[in-house]
Parts: sequence; C-alpha cells; structure tokens
Amino acid sequence: MSVNSAEPTRHLEVVLVKAGRTKIRYRSVLLADDGTRIAVRAPWAGTGTRDFGFVRFEPGDVFTEYYWRDRWYAVKEVRDAAGALKGWYCDITRPATLSGTELVVEDLDLDLWVSGDGTDVRRLDEDEFAESGLADRDPRAAAAAVTALDELEALARGDGLETLLA
Repeated sequence: MSVNSAEPTRHLEVVLVKAGRTKIRYRSVLLADDGTRIAVRAPWAGTGTRDFGFVRFEPGDVFTEYYWRDRWYAVKEVRDAAGALKGWYCDITRPATLSGTELVVEDLDLDLWVSGDGTDVRRLDEDEFAESGLADRDPRAAAAAVTALDELEALARGDGLETLLA
C-alpha cells in the first residue's frame, strides 16, 4: 500500500525492542508501505539533546525512517528543524513486523552513522554487540547482523544510502 494525500493520515507506534525489553516507543506518521518497505516520519523521540560527538540529536530534528520486512536493518534519515540533512543513522535489526498500528523492530546493538556529506562513515557499538552474547545464543542472527552492517557500510562508501532509499 502506498500512502498518498487523498488518504487519511495514518499513525504507527514504532516500538524498538532491545534484549527482550521495550527500549523506546514513539508515534510516527506512515509515509508508505509497499509490502516490503515501510517508511515513517517522526520528530526526535528522545528527551533533550543527545550528543554523540560526531552528531547531535535534538528537539526539532525530524527522522524519516525506513524499515524492511525482509532485511536486517533500518535506515533513519535525520534532518534538523530547518530541514538541513545531518545524516543517516542505521540500526542493525531483525526484519520489522507490523501488527495493527505497531511497527516492532528488534535492535541487535550494531549501528552505522553516515554524515550528510558522506565523508564520515562509522561503525558503532561493535563492543556492545560482542558483549550481547547473540553469537552464542543465535549464531544465524549474529551472522545476518554482521552481514547487514557490512552491506550498509559498503553502500555508504560506494553509491550512497540515497540509492537504497529511492
């Protein structure tokens, strides 16, 4: 289903689960759902400002988020309140599931940041991933997570993430 302006606005509750617990839950506007990829838009759902050193997420930031039912990642385009592109924050996740109005995504600890100009591509939280024990508990999922991170990094360093989101 593609969403267009003639249809009423549909909201989804994005539920990010980590280690079996809900990490964060927030309301978003459904932009599109083609049966495989779901796109939503939401304001920064954190409280206050989160400064990572290489980027700051803060009130007013807008996230356009892309989730796949058949891929092990989610890509979040981040823009500031004026619309300037900050970059893309990529979560390595199990494939997303949509149940009613809940879009549930399981975070697997690995992340990738790509700056808006594409010059800063960095892998994040590899230590958390190693400490999570996923490789022992679910080797297939751990392998899929590492493959997904490698795929996103190669894309970011090559044609850019925009090709994935077009």
